[in-house]
Amino acid sequence: MSTVLDVAGLHVRFPRLHAVRGISLRVAAGQTHCLVGESGSGKSLTALGVMGLLPRGARGEAEHIRFDGADLSDLGERQMAKLRGDRMAMIFQEPMTSLNPAYTVGSQMTEVLRRHRGLRRDAAVERSASMLTRVGISAASMRLGQFPHQLSGGLRQRVMIAMALLCGPKLLIADEPTTALDVTVQAQILRLLAELQRDLGLAVLLITHDLGVVARVAHEVSVMYAGEIVEQAPVAELFARPTHPYTRGLLASIPVPGKVRRGERLGSIRGTVPHIPPGFVGCAFRERCDHAVPSCAVAAPLRDAAADHTYRCRLETLWRQDAA
Repeated sequence: MSTVLDVAGLHVRFPRLHAVRGISLRVAAGQTHCLVGESGSGKSLTALGVMGLLPRGARGEAEHIRFDGADLSDLGERQMAKLRGDRMAMIFQEPMTSLNPAYTVGSQMTEVLRRHRGLRRDAAVERSASMLTRVGISAASMRLGQFPHQLSGGLRQRVMIAMALLCGPKLLIADEPTTALDVTVQAQILRLLAELQRDLGLAVLLITHDLGVVARVAHEVSVMYAGEIVEQAPVAELFARPTHPYTRGLLASIPVPGKVRRGERLGSIRGTVPHIPPGFVGCAFRERCDHAVPSCAVAAPLRDAAADHTYRCRLETLWRQDAA
């Protein structure tokens, strides 16, 4: 499959924080690559770095960020603005704050089409209504005249998806698209994204902290901790043979029907994700890791656990010892 997004060596720095440290990942056409980790791991900043939407005070750099064969690092802001919302689109984490409360849903959707496709207003309205129907919103014409606060959380999320897909992008970045939604609506949104990906051939970079979502939709998974990818593998391989202690800790925290008895204590990871200052060296997980050794204060090498399965840890034989 062709690679739509190829990121190598992405860094995002603030004056006192190295928030994203050398991220490298690829997303293929028609595939979903999940970026998973706790809150504060740098997942959203990674997405914003790819889109060129970093907040004030942040400085991003990368070896390359190739989208559909072109290096985004070489593009100016005007060229990036032409790509965003057109060939590459993003669903932001909170639709209530991402949609402008002062404008109707229709005015915000038609603006995308008029700017990127040059459509007349009536054609833009027709296309917007069609896309709302496509994402499962009934009475689409009426919804176009409503304001964001008049919609439920699930409807606002569907509007965000419809807006992102208006111009038929090749890459969709979805940042926690099911956060704060109930389980039923979450399942509907995930099913919708899967259907749209299959029908449109989308490449999807999905950001989440929910491993249940990862197991359901991912093809490839990157586990992120303290601004760094600590493990990367195809989804079936990752769940069958998690290798990095952090990945193992995340999976141990999930109750498994038939394996976890009622009243039995679930696994947990002590502490919180640290803030990594400039110049930090060593494994950022070592203060929370039950397997840490003195040499973890030295930068951990990138190792191969299997074909297309890499992890960053000094404990090369940890998973083999446990298996034995």
